[in-house]
Amino acid sequence: MKEIVIEILKYVNIFFLIYLLIYATYLFASVVQGALRLYNTNKLKKVKNVIKHDFYFPVSILVPAYNEEVTIVDSILSLLELDYRLYEIIIVDDGSKDRTSDVLIEKFNLKKVNRPIRKAVKCKDAKEIYESNDYKVKITLVKKYNGGKGDALNMGINASSYPYFICMDADSMLQRDSLEKIVMPLMSDDKTVAVGGLVRVAQCVKMDEGNVVGYHLPVNDPVICMQVMEYDRSFLASRILMDGYNGNMIISGAFGLFKKDIVIACGGYDTATIGEDMELVVRIHEFCCNNKIPYNMHYATDAVCWSQAPTKLGDLKKQRRRWHLGLFQSLMKHSQMFMNPRYGLVGNLSYFYYLFYELLSPFIEVIGWIVMILSIWAGLLNFRFMISLYLLYAIYGAVITITAFFQRIYTQNLRISRSDLMMAIVMCFVENIFFKQVLEFFRITAFIGYGKNKHNWGSITRVKQEFD
Repeated sequence: MKEIVIEILKYVNIFFLIYLLIYATYLFASVVQGALRLYNTNKLKKVKNVIKHDFYFPVSILVPAYNEEVTIVDSILSLLELDYRLYEIIIVDDGSKDRTSDVLIEKFNLKKVNRPIRKAVKCKDAKEIYESNDYKVKITLVKKYNGGKGDALNMGINASSYPYFICMDADSMLQRDSLEKIVMPLMSDDKTVAVGGLVRVAQCVKMDEGNVVGYHLPVNDPVICMQVMEYDRSFLASRILMDGYNGNMIISGAFGLFKKDIVIACGGYDTATIGEDMELVVRIHEFCCNNKIPYNMHYATDAVCWSQAPTKLGDLKKQRRRWHLGLFQSLMKHSQMFMNPRYGLVGNLSYFYYLFYELLSPFIEVIGWIVMILSIWAGLLNFRFMISLYLLYAIYGAVITITAFFQRIYTQNLRISRSDLMMAIVMCFVENIFFKQVLEFFRITAFIGYGKNKHNWGSITRVKQEFD
């Protein structure tokens, strides 16, 4: 019996070796390419090789909100600071149980109006509509019956006036030039149907009139610090690499731009999934390929959105379980794309990556630990060698993360203190050795209570933005 187990373990160990080598190579290549792209972009900025123009694409900014009274006003104020001429702000209150609408009505002097909304895509009915023209752009608030985030975004699409729209979270803030940066791909490529922006952790930044005036890691909050490292690595690595072959399958719901007529043709956001942002992007790929529509999706590395990250482990667990369920729903709904030549590199490479290195990775990792224990028992693996290899891999991951973090600091011309410098280096190692495993556990437990939670917004504690 032991001989059979040993033979099986040999082949399984070979699988894990190949699995890790592929991931390590992919991660290295993506971070190197990302760093080079950011370096070249920053170099062009320094020589002022930036297109200046007087033409503006009209854009509707959609802000779905559910129980966001703590952060919603600051988010809208940041949108009013944007250095852009032609846009509108539409907030959709999806049946909040707190004072989300009340604080908006009071702060921005919104007035109730009778305005019909044509439903180009399906959504729950509006209860009340408020508007204000007292600011540089029009602000609209739509109070509707609860239907989930996707349903709220569909209402925003129906209420919008312009041919392009941006979706963003109610706890996020845009830099002054973010809107101008995210529309740049539209100017250089008329086949652009979607653009993703860069999302960074808001708890680190101090902003004044849309400009970053301070950056500081929250030393007393390691959970936030480790998310900073994770976000910077994620947005530097795979997204830039996939952008090179039009293969991005995720545009963050915190900051993404879409061509409205394409989204309407696709049927709008899916209200039956909690991963509505990824599902829409995958469906656009599928729709355009099936209908032979020339299209491109881009990633704007210098269009920055600062989004509030969960401060408590319990909230982080809710967020990551929701993200993982959304990934599962999106991949399963569009499983026909997997290794299908009709969908090119999106189906052959991107789908493969998200399936094996995102969706299944926490389960593969658990199996890996079990295999290592059995291999030690069977005498196939030296324990000291295993620990050394694990630490080496963790150091490799930490170096990749450090590269991503400092690349972001450099390209955005941010200044950090020596204490922040040391904190960043320490957190890169802690994030790779410990924090990743915590997140893997959260993702493994995502399917517990799946039937009950698969349509929920999820409740995460919001805090008033402070900067020390």
